Amino acid sequence: MVSKSDVGVILMNLGSPDSTAVPDVKRYLNEFLMDKRVIDYPWLFRKILIEGIIVPKRAAQSAKAYSSIWWEEGSPLVVLTKQLQKAVQHDLNLPVEIAMRYGNPHPEVAFDNLLRQNPDLKEVILFPLYPHYAMSSYETAAEYAKEIHRKKNYAFKLTLIPVFYNEPDYIHAMAESMRPYLQQEYDHVLFSYHGLPERHMRKADVTGKHCMQVDDCCHVNSTAHTYCYRHQVTVTSELVAAALGLPREKWGISFQSRLGREEWVKPYTVDVLERLPKEGKKKLLIVCPAFVSDCLETLEEIAVEGKHLFLNSGGESFTMIPCLNIHPLWVQAVVKYCNQLIEQ
Repeated sequence: MVSKSDVGVILMNLGSPDSTAVPDVKRYLNEFLMDKRVIDYPWLFRKILIEGIIVPKRAAQSAKAYSSIWWEEGSPLVVLTKQLQKAVQHDLNLPVEIAMRYGNPHPEVAFDNLLRQNPDLKEVILFPLYPHYAMSSYETAAEYAKEIHRKKNYAFKLTLIPVFYNEPDYIHAMAESMRPYLQQEYDHVLFSYHGLPERHMRKADVTGKHCMQVDDCCHVNSTAHTYCYRHQVTVTSELVAAALGLPREKWGISFQSRLGREEWVKPYTVDVLERLPKEGKKKLLIVCPAFVSDCLETLEEIAVEGKHLFLNSGGESFTMIPCLNIHPLWVQAVVKYCNQLIEQ
């Protein structure tokens, strides 16, 4: 059994451009979109599409969006992940580093920093900060870190924290972070998750015959659920809603951040935001449980663009509930998950 004194922890998040300057944003978008698990087209076609069409069109627009939410200390996602690192390290009493799947700090830097702190390091616990499994989120982070670990031939063992979409401590942290906002008057609570192409859903189905093929597939038991993003976000929403005592008619699920023209998992958040006021649901609370740290997709896409769309569609009030960030119950959950692995 490895002694706790010979263990280090890495919290791994999505990433962010180094700055809001267009060249930095362009570099970040290229790295992100060229990931074969994000856009899983053949390499040459992906390169032409991304470097020749998507990034040149989106870089300046994305830089402007990042500028609108950038903090004095830097990228909100990076700043918040560093704050989580500090809080977890304090409670865990172990060296904790952060790494990003795209951009900086790179996982190799995190590995090397842990080794500098403890040359006798025996094990590193990698915590991908993604509650739900998708090849474009949890899988790509985990596989990227494992690839670097293998290529650099590090002597220490690399152990991964699994997805935690239904873990009681995560659900409790989500529910309690939302509870104060339920004290205000509201008509509807919307759980908005990052979207995925339907093609990714079918590709992740290990049975090849369940996801999006069986009626009410998310509620029919299947081994496909181990890697099924839609099933897992459905479970998260149901568990949080139950913990909060939300009646079924008072909450719903939607999917944001669609890219391209192909079919993505529905319903789309933009369509729901337009529709809800027409149904008389004009006071909205919205939360994004797929993100544990506030970022461009929450602070700009939802809190700014989503709010504008909802209010212009007839809505009266729009409140975005912050991500878990450094909520004390979330910090406790992260520490507990790490300790559970160390004690195994």
